[in-house]
Amino acid sequence: MAEIDFKKFATSIKGWGMDLGFQEVAITDIDLSKYEQYLESWIARNYHGAMSYMAENHEKRCHPEQLVPGTIRVVCVRMDYSLDSKDSLESMQNTGKAYISRYARGRDYHKLIRKRLQKLAEKIQETAGPFGYRAFVDSAPVLERALAEKSGMGWIGKNTMLINKQAGSWFFLGELFTDLPLPVDDQVSDHCGSCTACIDVCPTKAFVEPNLLDATRCISYLTIELRTSIPEEFRSAMGNRIFGCDDCQMVCPWNKFSRETTEKDFTPRHKLDDIQLVELFAWSKQDFLQRTKGSPIRRIGYDCWLRNIAIALGNAPSSSEVLVALQSRLYNSSEMVTVHIQWALDKHGL
Repeated sequence: MAEIDFKKFATSIKGWGMDLGFQEVAITDIDLSKYEQYLESWIARNYHGAMSYMAENHEKRCHPEQLVPGTIRVVCVRMDYSLDSKDSLESMQNTGKAYISRYARGRDYHKLIRKRLQKLAEKIQETAGPFGYRAFVDSAPVLERALAEKSGMGWIGKNTMLINKQAGSWFFLGELFTDLPLPVDDQVSDHCGSCTACIDVCPTKAFVEPNLLDATRCISYLTIELRTSIPEEFRSAMGNRIFGCDDCQMVCPWNKFSRETTEKDFTPRHKLDDIQLVELFAWSKQDFLQRTKGSPIRRIGYDCWLRNIAIALGNAPSSSEVLVALQSRLYNSSEMVTVHIQWALDKHGL
């Protein structure tokens, strides 16, 4: 490796990252000892639920050098994804329309960000020569928010999301593990103050306390991670949320500083930002597979998709259209879906 002024090189890396479409690039070391005890406690209390992968590879998750030998630094990046400058809970007020979390309305972000991280690595290699690296985008045992917080990209707020003073929390994260001895950035302080808006608004009361989420009560977990029947105690509170939940971000005061993305891949497809529940419930399995191709939604599978919509239809205002939609699938669905359809019909008095 040629002689390199790593301080200047770090500045160049950040510039290249911005040129590739990232809104911010920051660098941290790999000491996650501060976070390890919190992860162990969270798992011990079974707050991860069915997400067994969170309890696996614990050592690699907390020790990046075990995941990628030779790693001494992590280049963290963020990319804004929101296309809606209006933060309002109006769209989640028990309507006949579906609510899908903002991050999932367009194309899957994993490939897009990973490709750009690869381009960043190639640009680094042009100057530094061959070096050790590996790119990650929510795809391995990596404590993304912890690394991003250490890098100074923001702080982990009371809703457990990473919050940035200039950008709120509507953004994706990515990492480039590297063996380059780059200078690290300073961590920033917490700026949640006495605000508890995110905790207060949670429909299922998933926050045990500030900065502590019981994922088994979280609507994002219930609609995306859980593959079995959704506990009845949470169904009414889910409202029209059929994939994820954005409530705790919607009410965060810092999101008034968020900016709309210019990434075309994040543009909503198939009207997923404004579509009736009955229309989505009518999708055949072939429709689902075709219209969720290249989308993060596909990973939950068709049965969970119908399960989630059935609950939302149960929470929707009664109408002949809603009742016909539910009854049309009552006798030709899987046992799991049928249970949720019957619950929905019971809600409507049938």
